[in-house]
Amino acid sequence: MPSFIKFKSIKATNITVLGEAKFESPIGHSISDRLLIPENIVIDPASTAKEELVFELAGPRSAQFFDPKHTRAGIVTCGGLCPGLNNVIRSLFLELHYAYGVKEVLGFRGGYQGLDPVKGKEPVVLTPEFVNKIHKEGGTVLGTSRGPVDIRIAVDNLIKREVNIIFTLGGDGTQRGGNELFQEAKKRGYPLAVVGVPKTIDNDVAFVTRTFGYLTAVAEASKVLSNAHNEALSVENGIALVKLMGRNAGFVAAGATVASQDVNFALLPEVPFKLEGPNGFLAALKELIITRSHAVIVVAEGAGQDLFTADKLKQDDSGNIKAKDIGLFLRDCIEKYFKSENIPVVMRYIDPSYIVRSSAANSEDAILCDMFARNALHAAMAGKTGLVIGYMHDRFIHVPIELLTSRKKSMEPDSFQWKSVLSSTGQVAQFE
Repeated sequence: MPSFIKFKSIKATNITVLGEAKFESPIGHSISDRLLIPENIVIDPASTAKEELVFELAGPRSAQFFDPKHTRAGIVTCGGLCPGLNNVIRSLFLELHYAYGVKEVLGFRGGYQGLDPVKGKEPVVLTPEFVNKIHKEGGTVLGTSRGPVDIRIAVDNLIKREVNIIFTLGGDGTQRGGNELFQEAKKRGYPLAVVGVPKTIDNDVAFVTRTFGYLTAVAEASKVLSNAHNEALSVENGIALVKLMGRNAGFVAAGATVASQDVNFALLPEVPFKLEGPNGFLAALKELIITRSHAVIVVAEGAGQDLFTADKLKQDDSGNIKAKDIGLFLRDCIEKYFKSENIPVVMRYIDPSYIVRSSAANSEDAILCDMFARNALHAAMAGKTGLVIGYMHDRFIHVPIELLTSRKKSMEPDSFQWKSVLSSTGQVAQFE
């Protein structure tokens, strides 16, 4: 073993700053811009990689760009629901109002459409009374929608309302929109801090170990799986098929599978599978029904897309590819297969996705939401813009929006997460 390791050169991710920070921070403690967090903390001396990405450590700065007495902030929530949105809204407001003394915080309603004064509703002025109990509720009190807004009109509106900071709560599409707001304001020379808080129940955002709402989703989904197991177990040859969220990544399905320990088959987008043949999924399901008389199946919404005919792919209003309904497709295939095998089964199909994603955040996610919000606010008040708050190695970091939206996180088939799924279900690694 060598007595020392030669580190690779580092490549710092640059964060745009609106200008010199001239105002003293009221927070009382601060983080230096010199402090950096590496993308990887496990070092392989034999690696051929030449550079290592490093990120600014998030946290309050000693000086701030904005004068709180003359600062107006805005918050917008976009895309699908996720546990914890109201927690983030509340923590953003409370830190703005009480810690920094910002004069006014606007809640833009109905997603990015709310930034268009013609199409959107009038924004709500947040107050302590307005946010008092919102963290106990699921959904978003500001409303949401999918789809873009005319960026020029949105920036016109923000300038007219003298909004200095805009917090964008959403996934890839939302953050791409935030980048466009940042670029348009920069082109006009208007000092607008655009800071994103990554929101996706699928937990598939790069440079974020765990997104808020993920553990709540896993907890709620595992309750569904327990009930589905009861359904399957209570009848002869009972099959419970549960479809969970996960368009491109199966983290929720995998997490709920391991948490419940009641699942026999977990089908994820990252691991292709075959239905037919002696080594296919249907044959394995048949064997289980013959030997145990019941089965529980979890399928992520993006799994098995190659099983469908090659029709033209459709997109939602946010530009995301719409997955074909693997849940209903799989249900029909299972029923048809067992009928052809002359084996009577009782099929239970459950899709709890909307119930899961509209749940209120549990305590662990509530804490995470609070920390995401406060770190986003510290960055904005320091005049940093064009960034999203990341979370790696138990530290919050500043990630340029363009870098974050250029990558997706998914579960590797040789990862410990997938191996734990295989151990808990007893299924083969891949049905071929």
